[in-house]
Amino acid sequence: MLGVLIEKQATVPDTYPLSLNALVAGCSQKTAREPVMALADGDVLEAIDGLKSLSLVFEGSGSRVVKFEHNAGRVLGVPGQSVALLATLILRGPQTAAELRLNCERLHRFADISSVEGFLDELAAKEPARVVRLARAPGSREPRWAHLLCGDVAPTAQAATAPEAATAAPLQWEQLEARVAALEAQVAALRSGAVASGRAE
Repeated sequence: MLGVLIEKQATVPDTYPLSLNALVAGCSQKTAREPVMALADGDVLEAIDGLKSLSLVFEGSGSRVVKFEHNAGRVLGVPGQSVALLATLILRGPQTAAELRLNCERLHRFADISSVEGFLDELAAKEPARVVRLARAPGSREPRWAHLLCGDVAPTAQAATAPEAATAAPLQWEQLEARVAALEAQVAALRSGAVASGRAE
């Protein structure tokens, strides 16, 4: 819920704050979500009640339809750049700094990856920490980050952050080794053929 409110404030400001229907639709959309969810009104209202108790969400006034706004930056004590990063982690799950820079662009445009890492480091250093750097998965070049707004990251979630390429890496390595071996054999055959023809001359 919180991630959707932050996202829609930046991407569709004309319809923000969000009605319950808009919030349900945002939570259940199939793009830019990991995992994809299908939530009912009751699910969203229950989550809103929890967020309201933490002052992270409040009901807007001045409309015939009840609408909801987030209060993340003020309550968490972080700047807008950090709010954008947290929203992207909430909506899309653990990501590398490079992935965050790309996926965050509609919420905040970061100059480079190092600036993303700077804000992530600040979030990790807060008390309590807002994000955590996950152990680098086998086969991956960069560590991924996860938010801690819902508590510690489950070990299964950490394991699931390994990119698909990582699982394919051993097979690709074996194929590469086989190709190198085949090429070496061809070179050896060509050399022996050249030597033989030289002797024949």
